[in-house]
Amino acid sequence: MSSTRRLLAGSLLVLAAGSVGVLAPTAAFASGGSTGDVRAGAAATYVTGTVRSSAGGVNLRKGPSTVFAVTGKVSNAATVKLVCSVQGVQVSGTVRTTTQWDKLSTGSYISHAYVISGTVKACPAGTTPVVPAPVTTTPAPAAPAPQLTPQQFIAAGVPGAQAGWRQYGVPASVTLAQSILESGWGRSSLSSVDKNYFGIKCQNGSFGVHATGCHVVTTTECDKAGKCFQIQDGFRTYASMAASFRDHGHFLKTNKRYAPAFTYTKNADKFIEQVWKAGYATDPAYVAKVTGIMKTWNLYQYDTWK
Repeated sequence: MSSTRRLLAGSLLVLAAGSVGVLAPTAAFASGGSTGDVRAGAAATYVTGTVRSSAGGVNLRKGPSTVFAVTGKVSNAATVKLVCSVQGVQVSGTVRTTTQWDKLSTGSYISHAYVISGTVKACPAGTTPVVPAPVTTTPAPAAPAPQLTPQQFIAAGVPGAQAGWRQYGVPASVTLAQSILESGWGRSSLSSVDKNYFGIKCQNGSFGVHATGCHVVTTTECDKAGKCFQIQDGFRTYASMAASFRDHGHFLKTNKRYAPAFTYTKNADKFIEQVWKAGYATDPAYVAKVTGIMKTWNLYQYDTWK
């Protein structure tokens, strides 16, 4: 998956467990003024934090990793009560990149990457849910698929791209061009091994309606500051290129952030521009790259409404 891609980011979340001691008044305002208030209740002590999310909201989970089930969601600017903190999976969020997760007074966890607060003390040892080891739900093929010439790649991709247009309304030219850019003409490990041409991830172990399973791999991602790090994540696996192309259409169609693009289902250039504006990629040249591929290889000819 391209390093400019969504850091399906804005999407990793994780949390912590335990209780915390009372902080001195000076520590309560160490980072963020009133959002760092320390309050004592009858049964617990907590630090008040404020959620900051450029994506509009942050998932809460049962434990400090995205492998744990979602227990709810908090909106941007919401106030949360932080009981204690724990180290977990590194998350790149709106506020910072960190491995800290905070346990809320409700018992759920939230990544500190999305929280502004004072210092949150560590949870007692042994009180945090153990993060399960990554599991590959489907074995990878023994060998990658043979490399195709550009002409062969396009010919192989057209049926799936046009099926995606008929089912979901994504222009075939856009699907083909994005697959070329995202997979390097099918030479990336995700595409050559798992037939995943767009780097679409599994969500909480779910792989949707077109994939066959999840393949957990070690990958490199970068935050907004340009700092890169390795993480383990699950990516969807497919039985065929066509299935991957159809899932690309399903992914865009069912994700509300891309809804404006579907005003232009018969205008490929406008469609990809709207997809980019919705946050599909951070590369400022992404639209120019995709439309350049469409023009160079005359992919518009495969748009079936013409």
